[in-house]
Amino acid sequence: MDDHTGFASGAAGAKYMSIRSLIPVFADQLSPDLSCLRAGDPDQDHILMMEVRAEGDQVWHHRKKLVYLFSAMRHHARILRHMGWRVDYIALDDPRNSGNFTQEIGRAVNRLGPERILLTEPGEWRVKTMAQSWRDDFNIPVDMLEDDRFLCSHEEFQDWARDRKQLRMEYFYRDMRRKTGLLMKGSQPLGDRWNFDPENRKTPKEEMCFTPPAAFPPDSITREVIDLVTRHFPDRIGKIRPFRMAVERAQAEEAARQFIQTALPRFGDYQDAMLGGQPFMAHSLLSAYINTGLLEPLKLCRMAEQAYHDGHAPLNAVEGFIRQILGWREYVRGIYWLKMPEYAGLNALDAQRDLPGFYWTGDTGMSCMRTVINETMNSAYAHHIQRLMITGNFALLAGINPYQLHEWYLAVYADAFEWVEMPNTIGMSQFADDGLLGSKPYAASGNYINRMSDYCRGCLYDVKDRDGPMACPFNSLYWHFMDRHRDRLAANPRLSNVYRNWDRLEPDKQSACLSRAETVLGQLNTGGL
Repeated sequence: MDDHTGFASGAAGAKYMSIRSLIPVFADQLSPDLSCLRAGDPDQDHILMMEVRAEGDQVWHHRKKLVYLFSAMRHHARILRHMGWRVDYIALDDPRNSGNFTQEIGRAVNRLGPERILLTEPGEWRVKTMAQSWRDDFNIPVDMLEDDRFLCSHEEFQDWARDRKQLRMEYFYRDMRRKTGLLMKGSQPLGDRWNFDPENRKTPKEEMCFTPPAAFPPDSITREVIDLVTRHFPDRIGKIRPFRMAVERAQAEEAARQFIQTALPRFGDYQDAMLGGQPFMAHSLLSAYINTGLLEPLKLCRMAEQAYHDGHAPLNAVEGFIRQILGWREYVRGIYWLKMPEYAGLNALDAQRDLPGFYWTGDTGMSCMRTVINETMNSAYAHHIQRLMITGNFALLAGINPYQLHEWYLAVYADAFEWVEMPNTIGMSQFADDGLLGSKPYAASGNYINRMSDYCRGCLYDVKDRDGPMACPFNSLYWHFMDRHRDRLAANPRLSNVYRNWDRLEPDKQSACLSRAETVLGQLNTGGL
């Protein structure tokens, strides 16, 4: 019998003596060097880990995501025990499991009688607010420590953001490069440029093949979790099998090494490219492991940097990879904690249309949407351009409610935690924060998709047509979006050419394009397209 199983079924009724601190550890805190563990003492303190139904039901989580999180938690509990910690692990199907964090904390306080609750700051505003109430709920001190696994603290980001008229990731990223010394030569960036993004937009070729990411067969713990999720979440979206994700630190580190060795050299050139049947391209698939704590972000960046110094990977690839971690990841976390809880409700473009049902099924004639959604349902993954320029772009153009799209992204991707996913959706993808995070809406017609992918070949719709009955929906929706938001967007210098091109069209062509867009939106209302 796996040791987590016996503990989970027997710990709830056990009595322990001399408990100084109860230490909750959450699914995104699977790091042996967590700040609350460094402040704790295995001889006096007790760890609590919980699989609770309320978190599984917060959104309609992909079943592969649930398997990953529960299995990674169980493997981490085993590691903590081997480190000498006493771990009270509450499994989802424990009959005494109350189903939510606060009630499980209360049961543990009654069971163990700790002097205090000691924890690392939760990654989500909702859970942090919940934890802050435990002092009053249970009449016990709550000591909440900083999550120093991130490279920029809340205070540092607030200092950086203070008095700035615009918060732009590029300038934050440069400061983080200076702070860490990554890809720096003294005070100057290697290659005399901070950003090699213009070199990372090569058009893919159909015959291209990429080495698949590292895969790990399920062990007995993971197989048990697969059965658990199958039983308890039978109506959830997403395929569980095959399940090949890393679920413990050693596996995640092996996945990182394999990416550096096999895929990083080509990552830069083709990081924006998309090919049907190759959902991973040269992407790392390491984000889920970083966001749960199985990988350390700075260590991973230094591995990539060393690949450049060793002559193994070009600078544009390494810089692009590091920018995603050191730049975007840290930046969106800063925005999240700076602007929550109000940020969640932002909707600057007043987008009110409901999320179409085909986001859950892939049942649409649009080849690009069908491909990305079906691949998402298979793997609980899509790379950043698929998210931004396919599913996100369509929602932006069609005026989909940004919070509904946020909930969809949070549900379907294994790497999605609210602090990282919400600003990427509300801000970068949907421009619902009115340009706080990004300088312009990431809107594009079918021409972009056709240039950066092979999705348009064989599509039901014609990517070359703008206003005909079978014209690509992205084409007419793009101009409809620009037209209806002209008062807000026309002054944006990055969109001046767009409006000049629109104004050059004859009025009858503009009218036909807008009419086609209205037809597309009407089809959305009736469940078609």
